Amino acid sequence: MKVQKNINFTKKTLEGLKASQKGITRVYDIKEKGLGLYITATGHKSFFIKRRINSQQKIITIGRFPDMTIELARKEAQKIKLQIAVGENPLEEKEKQASEKTFGEAYQEYMEKYAKIESKPLSRKDIELRLKKILSLWIKRPLSSITKQEMRELHNQIGQENGKYQANRVLAYVRAIFNKMISWGWEGTNPIVGIEKFRETKRDRFILHDELPKFLEALEAEPNRDMRDFFLTCLYTGARKSNVLSMRWEDIDFSINEWRIPDTKNGNPVRVPLIEQVLEILNGRIHLKESSSWTFPSKDSKSGHIQEPKTAWKRILERAGLKNLRIHDLRRTCGSYQAIAGVSMAVIGKSLGHKSLQSTEIYARLSNDPVRAGLETAFSFINGEK
Repeated sequence: MKVQKNINFTKKTLEGLKASQKGITRVYDIKEKGLGLYITATGHKSFFIKRRINSQQKIITIGRFPDMTIELARKEAQKIKLQIAVGENPLEEKEKQASEKTFGEAYQEYMEKYAKIESKPLSRKDIELRLKKILSLWIKRPLSSITKQEMRELHNQIGQENGKYQANRVLAYVRAIFNKMISWGWEGTNPIVGIEKFRETKRDRFILHDELPKFLEALEAEPNRDMRDFFLTCLYTGARKSNVLSMRWEDIDFSINEWRIPDTKNGNPVRVPLIEQVLEILNGRIHLKESSSWTFPSKDSKSGHIQEPKTAWKRILERAGLKNLRIHDLRRTCGSYQAIAGVSMAVIGKSLGHKSLQSTEIYARLSNDPVRAGLETAFSFINGEK
């Protein structure tokens, strides 16, 4: 076994350490006494702490690097030293945890017994996507070993690296998993309790009045007809990208000019009235019905329909000279111009499939034109103008 001198544990330093062909290499941290890292001949690196327990020298493995950060390893080492100082045996706790359900097992149980039954496919996909990083870190961690402090630090880290919205969704999903485990008989506490979500800033971007001609002109110049039709359908229906992409001919009723979206984000089917512009687009594509059940089919995707229109979207924005515009902003544009035209919040909410008026309130903040017109009318009356 090769032993090196004490070093300052930094991510760069530990990543640069190489395995020895002669066996396990150990290095020790100069900042946290007793904390070490061993490197196997195959290159695996794990943190450990070396302490005396009941008059015997013991080595307690803490976690694998880089899945466990240096900061978390130092905190775990401090926790173990404190346990030993008050007469506890952390090895006994580890043995207890070894027989306990892991976070990975809890996640699988949650998905099988709850999410697959109660949640829609889009929601399940969102859970899998958001928790991908958490699972890579905690898949073998016993539930009781996950602390509030490390969850708070992870929440902050995700917020800095991936944004506040992403961090809050992760927090919500982890909370839900722990709550379900408790309700199903696990005798532990939820480490998420007491951790506050980040304050999120609601996005209010939509295509402004002077931007609209540029956008429509750039869209008209798009050589890919499927993409032209797709983006215009998003704009004129206000539907979510995923719903338009998965639009089926069987869900369109031309006798009443209506499109039924069977699977939406809020879990309820939505009926969307089809205006003249959308009907013109659909009638121009109806010949595709003979070869595909999808309104926007694709031979190159596993699903059978167009999967990701980002490349075309980028072309259109560059052609129009527009920045900071997302595909979802077409939905917001549809709602915003309804508000600007003086349409009630209740009607806008119904057209967009909102469950509550709270989701539609942003359009009240965006619709300044009717407010301005109202003020001008009022003051014209005050000033005696006709």
